[in-house]
Amino acid sequence: MTSAIQQTICGETVLEGIGLHSGVSSTMRLLPADPDSGIVFVRTDVDPELEIPLGLDTLRKQPRRTTFGVGDVEVHTCEHLLSVLHVLGIENLRCEIDGPEIPGLDGSALPFLEAIGETGLAEQGSRGRTLAIKTPVSAHEGKASAVALPGDGFRVTYTLQYDVDPGFSQTVDIVIDEKSFREEIAPARTFVLESEVKDLQVRGLGKGATKDNTIVIGGDGKAPDFRLPDEPARHKILDLIGDCYILRCSLSGHIIAHRSGHGLNAELSARIAEAHVRERELEDVLIKAPHGLEIRDIQKVLPHRYPFLLVDRVLEVEEGVRAVGLKNVSFNEEYFQGHFPGQPVMPGVLQLEALAQLSGILLLRSSADSNRIAYILGIDDVKFRKTVVPGDQLILEAELKRLRERTAQVQVKATVDGKTVTEATIRFMIVDAN
Repeated sequence: MTSAIQQTICGETVLEGIGLHSGVSSTMRLLPADPDSGIVFVRTDVDPELEIPLGLDTLRKQPRRTTFGVGDVEVHTCEHLLSVLHVLGIENLRCEIDGPEIPGLDGSALPFLEAIGETGLAEQGSRGRTLAIKTPVSAHEGKASAVALPGDGFRVTYTLQYDVDPGFSQTVDIVIDEKSFREEIAPARTFVLESEVKDLQVRGLGKGATKDNTIVIGGDGKAPDFRLPDEPARHKILDLIGDCYILRCSLSGHIIAHRSGHGLNAELSARIAEAHVRERELEDVLIKAPHGLEIRDIQKVLPHRYPFLLVDRVLEVEEGVRAVGLKNVSFNEEYFQGHFPGQPVMPGVLQLEALAQLSGILLLRSSADSNRIAYILGIDDVKFRKTVVPGDQLILEAELKRLRERTAQVQVKATVDGKTVTEATIRFMIVDAN
């Protein structure tokens, strides 16, 4: 399954179809990309076109699908394509799409696998990113759970269980490689319980669902046209493989999941990443920021380190003007152990600290300021408008309002899903580090 060498595709691959949830038709062009450039979605229907890199820092919470976004622009239902990229070891790819959602095709990963197979793969010489799980981690939400354990190869054990009347349960245990994926996982299609259909329609989901791309399952777990035994559980494994590729690493280990969906899969991936941060094994899980700063660049500017470095990535910096950054709020944050542990909420002072750190990057990024530190002089007009909870993604914005030789004033704002959660004006004193 894994490749020791980075790979992209040999040429252009074009796929067309309607989105499973939006019902909007789109054309997606998969194009070769340079080594170390990563997986990048490109919305070509917005002006100017917008690049959305694959990663935990661009992940968005959306029901029943995996979504990535920057600002107000998103790409939905990426999990089927990502499962194929994960298994084939494709690390660098440009995915241009002229709509908001990846084509649903037949509801499985097989059309993506076949189309990329016809195009072919190209090795790129650079070392591939692989990640062997060394530290057991887990994620839980209600009755759902997911655990990642050390192990040889990539093995998934998934239990799908519904308590509806009469209810049903399916368990699939499989070692994932290209052959097993092609024959036993990729053909498994999207499904929905018959009892869920009306609720999904009310919520505006499944607008592109048809009998050709979505299986409708009765309460007993049966449908007239399964392609594979336990096809629903196998599709859940397909989704999990795609969701784990948020890490942009080919995984080695054993994942045991019970009732998990996209949100919990992403939470498990975040915990895998955090475990490797603590173990200083970032080399293979860091995601480069084409137009901003990745974590190693941030550490060159700021004196902060884990667990008090609160800016995961800087999307863009316009020196002397503004900066935009990201902070993923994970349930695994250390402060959640004691701050309202029964109903965790990110402390407002830490939101301000994250905004202050982004401001420091804005003020100190230039080489001329490399030996300086920005200390907070004061914070004015603070407003907390909405709670921030695990799973949220903070978009941090800092705009320079006044700069003198030794002082600066920065207007800051943090948003979640486009809604302002925190805003303030921060005044800084800039001093020499020595």
